[in-house]
Amino acid sequence: MKYSLRQIAEHLGATLMGDGDIVINAISTLDEAFEGDLSFVTSSKYINSLKTTSASAVLINEAMLEHVSVAALVVSNPRAAYARVASLLYPQWKAEPGIDKSAQVDDTAQIADSAYIGPNVVIEADVVIGAECVINAGCVIGRESVIGKASYLYANVTVYHGCSIGEYCILHGASVIGSDGFGFELDEGEWLKIPQVGGVVIGNKVEIGACSVVDRGALNDTVIEDGVKLDNHVQIAHNVYVGEHTLMSRGVGIAGSTRIGKNCLFAGMVGVRDHVEIVDDVTVTAMSLVTKSLKKPGSYSSNTPIDETRAWRKNSTRFKQLDSMARRIRKLEKLIQEKG
Repeated sequence: MKYSLRQIAEHLGATLMGDGDIVINAISTLDEAFEGDLSFVTSSKYINSLKTTSASAVLINEAMLEHVSVAALVVSNPRAAYARVASLLYPQWKAEPGIDKSAQVDDTAQIADSAYIGPNVVIEADVVIGAECVINAGCVIGRESVIGKASYLYANVTVYHGCSIGEYCILHGASVIGSDGFGFELDEGEWLKIPQVGGVVIGNKVEIGACSVVDRGALNDTVIEDGVKLDNHVQIAHNVYVGEHTLMSRGVGIAGSTRIGKNCLFAGMVGVRDHVEIVDDVTVTAMSLVTKSLKKPGSYSSNTPIDETRAWRKNSTRFKQLDSMARRIRKLEKLIQEKG
């Protein structure tokens, strides 16, 4: 796709500095850009690259404008503007509406005329597929599930029975929605499986990464609210509630019946134990383990940062001594107070 810089400025509501007739056909980094490319700047550490870039234009905030030697689009958030322009220049592929001849679609399923059903897709009884949906090759949609308008399922997504996916969602390859929650009870030396009879309810504009799993509820539904973004290899256990616009990076695992507020951020490999509550606007840094409820907004961390192995081993040993050291310090403080 090609657009003039003026058209892009109008699309973004940006202030145009320079020739609006410049044609933009790609986005690139400052160092790799050529004529016809649009680049962007998010930090002052890229000033040298900004001064020497071969891009035809850049997305920039007002504070960086003095360093620009090419045409510019001035915006408050260059990275967000870059995302919008990328969507404009590289629109998501959509096939022509229709049902591939190799797909297996139950007679009771309701498929919108504008939807696309790809090769070897299986759609079971009483499924509803909304307008403009794209269901790519090898997907399986279980009975009585609903896929909302313009949702896009990449190849080999599995949606179990009785699940609801909202509008404008994106599910990446090999993601699984509605598998059984991990529910077992030890009975006379054997693990007795607990039937998982709830479903999964996913809101609008949710994106779920490749190989991520959202388990169905044991009794009530597992709920993912509007605007949630899950990276690859994320595990959401049964009966979890995730509030609006929460984001989880790769490898996050949320144990059962946990409630997470809106606008939370979970960095890579965070683990959250079962039955805890996390309020709105919480950030949890990478590889942290949440073992109790977080009742105040803010940033939380656990674990220790990387260090040279020799130093790490010494510190690891000292961690085990902290309790006894604290006890000795309290005794010393008491002695000092007594001697006054």
